[in-house]
Amino acid sequence: MRFHTRKWIKPEDLNPNGTLFGGQLLAWIDEELALYSIIQLENQRVVTKHMSEINFTSSAKQGDIIEIGIEVVKFGKTSLTLKCEVRNMMTRETIISIDTTTMVNLGEDGKPKAHGKTEIEFVKNRL
Repeated sequence: MRFHTRKWIKPEDLNPNGTLFGGQLLAWIDEELALYSIIQLENQRVVTKHMSEINFTSSAKQGDIIEIGIEVVKFGKTSLTLKCEVRNMMTRETIISIDTTTMVNLGEDGKPKAHGKTEIEFVKNRL
């Protein structure tokens, strides 16, 4: 799994218990998965269709740094299925794992569109 993004936990990211608010973390994850899919599929029209079970196993507190990891599970005809893990860089514990998230490639009409991709491409190889 490749870890692409780090976030620093600030006061506005906390819940009333003083730990990372799960909703904020899910928003960061959804954004990262969308950005990753947009780059892979070379299309800005990508939406989240499905997230499998979300399993919170630990948390983070103010000042901690977390990192978001993404791995491609499979390429579908119009979709990209990804796995995600977020870990606390301070404690080295996994905070959340999501086995599958399906991102769908859309055409200009807003309907699913075949993307023609079958493997991960790195931007440096496209240039």
